[in-house]
Amino acid sequence: MPLPAPLTDTLHAIFGPAACSTGPAERLAYAYDNSRLNAQPDAVVFPSTHEQVEALVRACRAHHVPLVARGRGSNTTGATVPVEGGVVASFERMNRILRIDPVDRLAVVEPGVLNGDLQRALAPHGLFWPPDPTSSPWCSIGGNLACNSAGPRAVKYGTPRENTLGLRAVAGSGEGFRCGTYTSKGATGYDLTRLLIGSEGTLALITEATLKLTPRPSSVRTLRATYRDVGTAAQAVARIMGQPVTPCALEFIDETALRLAHAHAGDAVPLAGALLMIEVDGEPGTLDAAVAAVADAARGEGLETLQVAAGADEAQRLWAARKALSPAQRTIAPDKINEDVVVPVSRLPALVEGIRQLAARHEVLIVSFGHAGNGNLHVNLLPRDAAERARARACLAEVFALVVELEGTLSGEHGIGLSKREFMPLALEPATLALMRGVKHAFDPDAILNPGKLLP
Repeated sequence: MPLPAPLTDTLHAIFGPAACSTGPAERLAYAYDNSRLNAQPDAVVFPSTHEQVEALVRACRAHHVPLVARGRGSNTTGATVPVEGGVVASFERMNRILRIDPVDRLAVVEPGVLNGDLQRALAPHGLFWPPDPTSSPWCSIGGNLACNSAGPRAVKYGTPRENTLGLRAVAGSGEGFRCGTYTSKGATGYDLTRLLIGSEGTLALITEATLKLTPRPSSVRTLRATYRDVGTAAQAVARIMGQPVTPCALEFIDETALRLAHAHAGDAVPLAGALLMIEVDGEPGTLDAAVAAVADAARGEGLETLQVAAGADEAQRLWAARKALSPAQRTIAPDKINEDVVVPVSRLPALVEGIRQLAARHEVLIVSFGHAGNGNLHVNLLPRDAAERARARACLAEVFALVVELEGTLSGEHGIGLSKREFMPLALEPATLALMRGVKHAFDPDAILNPGKLLP
């Protein structure tokens, strides 16, 4: 239904005609994200200042109208789909890098800054911000924070929660506030910064972030190991993560994924029971010893080949299997179900074997790959028709149950959004969910921020 006329008038007064639209084309463009779920908003606005966001939240609260914050829509769980209509606030125009401070190793940015643009701006200073999701060239920092999106480097450098010092935001009450510090240490009150990161826009709208930066290592070495089967590869992951040298990336690809990627990309992708892509970074004087330690841990039962790239060009060729995965999957299953789950690294062999058994029992093609150093696997169910889609949904529920049984959790970086919301009681006990609802009410008393997401 259309927005109340007084609210429409207020939005036009706040944003002006160039930054507020109720037209069908704009509403359609902001109705979906990478989950392929779809629900049209009643209006789209494009904030450019913190003060506009405060006025926007107050106006939506006064009229009890839903408000959904949005970055670049690369989320895969439906977290930015406006399922109850209302207003979508796209932060793409709040895209300024406000400050880079090499001495204190921090950057202050607006939420619409693209991850890739930030990395390019930091490179001349010899610094980087560690979170690097697959969509990093075009995803926004605000979106990274909303879902705690990390990527391969998290195994060594951590997620956005470990790499964000402070935030400026607007709560669902319409009150603006700051939290966190400009220092690398702080013990002053509750840690609202980490609370907001991963909250998927259900508590507050982030308008500014102070990010913790890391010196860029001068050298990186890439290794690729193939194994007889997924079990021996998973055991190798546990060995690699059990020795002192932490790789900066440790990616796992199962046999089914390799076959698909090989069919798509040819001989650049090896055929094996499983594959590990490993990167080690550091300074030239210590890198050889670090690579040797990781290579020794990779060796063991089931190892078939172990290659160390001689240079950047060869490293790119070794990464060919990982890069071919997404297009290969889309060609056979446009309706693929892409979920990321996490278990303790020691339980990774059991997770991989359990997923193999579930795929066989439900007669559904499942491709598993991802950030094995964190125990974070992307489980891709690839149904090809209606019958397989029904079996895939049943299989997915058992995948989540297996993950919880192995002391894992439902998501490592994609978030909950719509797609995992119904499974939250499986992962969290009632008392925990009740406390979360209490936090939600404190920040957003009228429940206008991203309704229908995250909490069951």
